[in-house]
Amino acid sequence: MNIIKNSILMGLTIGLLSVGCIASDHGKSSHGGDEGICKGFGPQTPRDIDGLSGENDRIFSIAPSSKDMNLCNIHFHENAEHKAKDFSIYAGEGNHGYDSGYKCNMSKHLNALELKPTKEKICKGKHGDLVPGDTIEVHWVFTSCDVAPGKGLGSCVSKSCANPNLRVETQVFTLVNDSSAQDFNTLTYDGNKVNGLHQPKALPAGTGKAVEFTGSTTGPSYNDSKCSPYQVSWAVRPKCAKLDINSVGKWCADGNVFKEDHAHGVRKLVTDKKLLSEIK
Repeated sequence: MNIIKNSILMGLTIGLLSVGCIASDHGKSSHGGDEGICKGFGPQTPRDIDGLSGENDRIFSIAPSSKDMNLCNIHFHENAEHKAKDFSIYAGEGNHGYDSGYKCNMSKHLNALELKPTKEKICKGKHGDLVPGDTIEVHWVFTSCDVAPGKGLGSCVSKSCANPNLRVETQVFTLVNDSSAQDFNTLTYDGNKVNGLHQPKALPAGTGKAVEFTGSTTGPSYNDSKCSPYQVSWAVRPKCAKLDINSVGKWCADGNVFKEDHAHGVRKLVTDKKLLSEIK
């Protein structure tokens, strides 16, 4: 049983925390027709949330509201994994999930003060650090399991709850060097419980009604020919918002229960309708 549990935890953790995949032409599949497309799997993520159609016939229920689930993880990706009208500047093909994805359109219209370099390196990892003008996509991960928040998707399962409902609340931000922009630490976790459930201090508001759909975890282990088997309910807000980069840096530097200190890369966009669910 320990071997089975460890395999599940390892697979789930890799599915969420490692990112990137093989694709071409702004994330479009390089395969023609059904050649190379994985079959028998549920719908995949990320996607263009402005495109509602999908032909994947694996059906599962949308997870409950985040208020009825436990927060189990918060992390973020450099550039947006998803695409929408408001974040549609293609960042490039990238390398193993970095320097790819999409940027907020507003990032082209920032002023000199918002783009002023920071005094310290922000969330520096082996692939570099964050700078004003960058885009990040933040994921608040919720689970139906009775667990406490922690590192990776492994924190969203337990020995007695190995196949939970999972929900990811999602917001794309443009980072600015401006203390009047939103403070990331108002959206994080401080041990707060509501009705006995672990909850963030708040979720983003004012960026449009979240687009909800069924999908999967993301990660470099997955591409058009090797799909993620995990079932996730997504809620992606369609508008970008400005976020104070210094508040993100503080979250990385001060330590957090999620042990997050840098931005993750992105899985390129899934565009084949056979791999997407219908957005209703």
